[in-house]
Amino acid sequence: MARPFTVMGIVNVTPDSFSDGGLWLDEAEAVAHGFRLAQEGAGILDVGGESTRPGAEPVSEAQELRRVLPVIEGLAQRLPGTPLSIDTMKLAVAQAALAAGARLVNDVSAFRADPRLAGLVADAGCDCCLMHMQGEPGTMQVDPHYDDVVTQVAAFLEERAAFAVAEGVDPARILLDPGIGFGKTTAHNLALLRGLDRIVALGFPVLVGVSRKRFLGELALREDPHDRVAAGVAANVLAYERGASVFRVHDVAPTLDGLRVAAGTLTADD
Repeated sequence: MARPFTVMGIVNVTPDSFSDGGLWLDEAEAVAHGFRLAQEGAGILDVGGESTRPGAEPVSEAQELRRVLPVIEGLAQRLPGTPLSIDTMKLAVAQAALAAGARLVNDVSAFRADPRLAGLVADAGCDCCLMHMQGEPGTMQVDPHYDDVVTQVAAFLEERAAFAVAEGVDPARILLDPGIGFGKTTAHNLALLRGLDRIVALGFPVLVGVSRKRFLGELALREDPHDRVAAGVAANVLAYERGASVFRVHDVAPTLDGLRVAAGTLTADD
């Protein structure tokens, strides 16, 4: 039997995300976009109202709430069977999103920006994703450095998962994300993809987010993020082979095609 996987479709409600900023600021258009991604096969929809691209500036709690809540409410009504994720570091945003129908808190700070998020997740009995990031979005790509990126990222994620569990989060509700592109060079990203099995060995489902990212453009010689779809499919297939199980992407249909072929190939009889 093929090892299961889930594709998480990205619904950015931001003016400044690196590849789709400004496209889905209108509530109705954002909901329609999420619906299309679900129709293409996304098993989770991840809604975010604050860009975390390199150099991004933080937004206020009120602004983030204005952006994401109507979209989550609209998607929850239109797609009652599709799990919704809120991509946030803010307690109030996560609280409101869960009340509106979200079932997963995707925190790029791994509960460091606001440790109270762990208690919220525990009390709500929802899922969470804990991501590694060196520094913060505004400065993370200035000069990232590691002695051993795989060892250090794995140790960080193990520590953050232990923190979450100590705060009452059910271990079965935790996903880990190595944070491809978040305070990493191209060499660091490739090392993490090669060594992903060491993060999988921590015992939690691993989510990867490589979609349209700069390192893919460097490798595939594609300056426009929209031209990096094939490169992203290749990276996700390699991540699946190394044990990742959730794939956060802009381009759902081609990613599913690649993962289905990979899953069939890896489980086919000789």
